[in-house]
Amino acid sequence: MTQFSKTGSFPVSFLDRLAARLLARGQPVTALIAHPQPRGTGQFARGKQMLAGNFVMAGELLNADGTVPFQAGSGAATDALHGFDWLDDLAAVGDQNARRLAQTGLADWLARYGRGRGPGWGAGVAGRRLMNWLTHAVMLMQGQEKPFQDRFLRALAHHAAFLARRAGHAAPGLPRITAHAGLLFAALSLEGWERRIDPTAKALIADCDRQIDSGGGVATRSPEDLLHIFVLMTWVVQTLQDRGRPADARLLGLLGRVASALRVLRHADGGLARFHGGGRGNEGDLLAALAVHDALNATPVKAPTGQVMGFARLSAGRSTVIVDAAPPPVGAAPARAHASTLAFELTSNRRPVVVSCGDGTSLGVDWQRASRASASHSTLSIDGYSSARFTGTDRNRLKLTDGPRNVGCEFRHTSYSRAVAVSHDGYLDTHGLEHTRFLDLSADGRVLSGEDMLISGGRAARKRFDDVLARTRGAGIAYSLRFHLHPEVDASVDMNGTAVSIVLRSGEIWVFRADGHTLTLAPSVYLEKARLKPRASLQIVLSLRAQDYTSQINWVLAKAQDTPIALRDTVQENPLAVPEL
Repeated sequence: MTQFSKTGSFPVSFLDRLAARLLARGQPVTALIAHPQPRGTGQFARGKQMLAGNFVMAGELLNADGTVPFQAGSGAATDALHGFDWLDDLAAVGDQNARRLAQTGLADWLARYGRGRGPGWGAGVAGRRLMNWLTHAVMLMQGQEKPFQDRFLRALAHHAAFLARRAGHAAPGLPRITAHAGLLFAALSLEGWERRIDPTAKALIADCDRQIDSGGGVATRSPEDLLHIFVLMTWVVQTLQDRGRPADARLLGLLGRVASALRVLRHADGGLARFHGGGRGNEGDLLAALAVHDALNATPVKAPTGQVMGFARLSAGRSTVIVDAAPPPVGAAPARAHASTLAFELTSNRRPVVVSCGDGTSLGVDWQRASRASASHSTLSIDGYSSARFTGTDRNRLKLTDGPRNVGCEFRHTSYSRAVAVSHDGYLDTHGLEHTRFLDLSADGRVLSGEDMLISGGRAARKRFDDVLARTRGAGIAYSLRFHLHPEVDASVDMNGTAVSIVLRSGEIWVFRADGHTLTLAPSVYLEKARLKPRASLQIVLSLRAQDYTSQINWVLAKAQDTPIALRDTVQENPLAVPEL
């Protein structure tokens, strides 16, 4: 199912509501001269759940019998319902019952909200809804009487008129891009709207150009946000070509920058790194969008290297390491940013090994707050503190402020390894300490070596460290090094607590050691937006104390000697299986 919203909802302003109500009067019945093809294929299992009365939207379970529940608790779930994202999943089922439910949901929405009422009239959600209606117009109109078809066509014209008035006033970034894309789809599909194609396409390109930086990244530093924009852009280009309109060279250039960035942010298994509120991305979305881009681009894309959007990537053999190597986006997304500086993720072949806990927004306020802390990421954290501070009077929307101001990143590649040295000063003001991390991935991808240090340098920093140390009465400043493991990993402590064996479902075995220190396996969680509750997992924890101006720990995560570089990994989930809720 193609998703376009951010974690939070697209806001509905008073002017949005007023325009929607005024423009609902007297919109003419138009005709569909074309309808774009759906970007995604939807999920059969989710469609079957909906037919059983269970709608899972943004981690929220809504029950309805024979219709669609348009009222939800969270903004993200409300956006998904009013954006009609669920049409993709019903179309994946494709039978008469699925079509009937889709038509019933449409009729109900038009009756309750069609004249400008309700939460679905932000320009971003309206654009998203219009695109879904147009791509599934045949399913929505099939077998219906002419009065219903005329009502639906009138609603399409109403949405097009609304977006023509309000698309340029949507919130900058993804909401405005989505609004202009919806208007462009309407101009390409509705009779009498052809004159809007060129100016809308120019406005869309300008929005994308403002949102995407020279390196192909976005200010929110969420890889999934970048994927949403890329999927939408490739969909637009493909639709323009289907109508015989070559894509603008500037749009193709933007696509090229984003495609290169996403290749850096993609793990060996095809999933995205999960940072700053973003998930791994819907299965197949990135691969399909990259295929469209590569078909359009005559120039071969260079292999991704270096740092993109503040993330450093190491790749060797069939292993990838992605490190958060920049300050959190306190300016662009303070309510979504995570204190994850210097955290990393490791994937081997098709299997994630070391991960971040993920984003807990869809699971409620407490999970959202916990998921944003440094302890929920695979990095070093001083006990009781995160590398950035959260402030605000509204506990529902705490903002991340006062994060690391100086973050260093230096690649140190050699002929036998890929390595990066990173550092941040997030604990300088609170404890007089800087965190430095060195990660070295062997050329065959079998060994990841790490070195973490807490350093107090300079007179002011050492005075601050001495003051904090004195309050511990010489016991030292407690800190922990955490390595969160994917829930499909089996882990056990070996060698009298000095090693952890990690077994993947593919049969690969990795072993973690840390300078002979005692390791513990502690409970952890893996948070996914589509699930109703956290998945239980484990984390490797090293508990240490800083008693001097320099505290250092070395560790190694390596494949067992009898584990081959590549395995025939055939363990897969049944894509047609309907999971239990």
